[in-house]
Amino acid sequence: MTTTLGGEIGKLSKDEKEYSNTTAHDAAANGHVATDEYGNPLFHFDAAAERKLRLKIDLMIVPTVALLYLFCFIDRANIGNARLAGLEKDLKLQGYDYNAVLSVFYVSYIFFEIPCNILCKKIGPGWFIPATSLAFGICSFGTAFVNTYSQVCGVRFLLGIFEAGMLPGIAYYLSRWYRRSELAFRLSLYIVMAPLAGAFGGLLASGILTLSSVGSLTTWRMIFVIEGIITCGLALISFFTLTDRPETARWLSAEERELAIARVKSERVGTTEVLDKMDRKKLLAGIFNPVTLGTSMIFLLNNITVQGLAFFLPTIVRTIYPSATHTVVYQQLRTVPPYVVGAFFTVLFPFLSWRFDRRQIFFIASAPLIMVGYIMFLASKDLQVRYGATFLITAGAFAFGALCNAQVSANVLTDTARASAIGTNVMFGNIGGLISTWAFLPFDGPDYPIGNGLNLATSSMIFILSIVMLLWMKWDNSKRDKKDPEAELAGLDSKARTDLDWRHPSFRWRP
Repeated sequence: MTTTLGGEIGKLSKDEKEYSNTTAHDAAANGHVATDEYGNPLFHFDAAAERKLRLKIDLMIVPTVALLYLFCFIDRANIGNARLAGLEKDLKLQGYDYNAVLSVFYVSYIFFEIPCNILCKKIGPGWFIPATSLAFGICSFGTAFVNTYSQVCGVRFLLGIFEAGMLPGIAYYLSRWYRRSELAFRLSLYIVMAPLAGAFGGLLASGILTLSSVGSLTTWRMIFVIEGIITCGLALISFFTLTDRPETARWLSAEERELAIARVKSERVGTTEVLDKMDRKKLLAGIFNPVTLGTSMIFLLNNITVQGLAFFLPTIVRTIYPSATHTVVYQQLRTVPPYVVGAFFTVLFPFLSWRFDRRQIFFIASAPLIMVGYIMFLASKDLQVRYGATFLITAGAFAFGALCNAQVSANVLTDTARASAIGTNVMFGNIGGLISTWAFLPFDGPDYPIGNGLNLATSSMIFILSIVMLLWMKWDNSKRDKKDPEAELAGLDSKARTDLDWRHPSFRWRP
């Protein structure tokens, strides 16, 4: 039987007769599957109603999480701007102390990644995301008052704990609202805030540094106190603006809520509920999914570049435009254009991904841009050529945040598996971030051949691994095409079928 949601009720096919007395609302919300045993959706959706619903979700959900993530990334990376403004000198940091301060953040970030995403599912993202945003805003504010190496390490460790749940938490949150093909582009609309944070953070820092003082605080301390206050303000507002899930969205009509639930369920083979109960089998299914592990490795390699740029681009720019002839504010402003280019491609590639419902091919297309950029760094000592290379690197590197999280989300079935898969992906990514803090070492400057060589190697591995994964998914799908779902599912109850997740015989990898 074929039911049209968001529009008229259509005629029902023979294979779907068991659903002849099931209303659209029942199918969406009351424990019925939304696909047949072959993975085909049992409901067709009115395209106009979907477009209207999607736009409403876009306007109500995306702006809030995007602003929160913007200041999440600013609060993480503003230490690079503070370094230019005298943080190292005032705190008496020497040798590798700055690298160690960056590493402390990633230690807590990595350890708390998966637990935070599980906690996000347990208490609900509508409460978790604002609460953790408020906490890291307070940490950023507190950084303005540190006076020693140990104090700044302690505050950065706490910042890592509270920021650990943001990237995977928002990705998981949006997966409750959007179809597989739609998700990458919506993820890009908040992940684009990472390169924009580099641009806006540089502008904001340069503007703050033109002030003589904020209260009794001067120089780099003003950066942390002002940006921390802004973050806390946005977090408090988000407690009132973020809706936990479609069922609780007061700004949706009853019909729109049913449609929002049913269209997400229609892509999940054998799933009887969108928000399932958490259990160990589903958690492990998300973590040990082959596409999750492969994509997470790609994200790890990519984050060595992305996080390295966030922390060291101001330093790289300083070697190109030395302080002998350029002011600190001028140096800050020169970090902005590469991030603007990166932001454009962060949205472009996921937008194309949405239109084609493909992600892996954009992994393959992005990696060569990064490779060429680092080849330029290694092959030329011309400062303008090196500055130009940063534009290629940001163009290729920043889109992976949206694409990788969308890819792991698209290749699991249950909500619990999705939470653990996204958490695993981001955890791996932040291992890459930890590595990046040691990529550009003091003795390696000003040309940084070790750091640039490392990033050339990682981008080359991304290119190779992405091709291998695409070929493997196609090969495994062809094997699955030869299986008989009815025979393999015989004797299994609905819970056992749901627990199969990506092992379900009707499941197909989505490259």
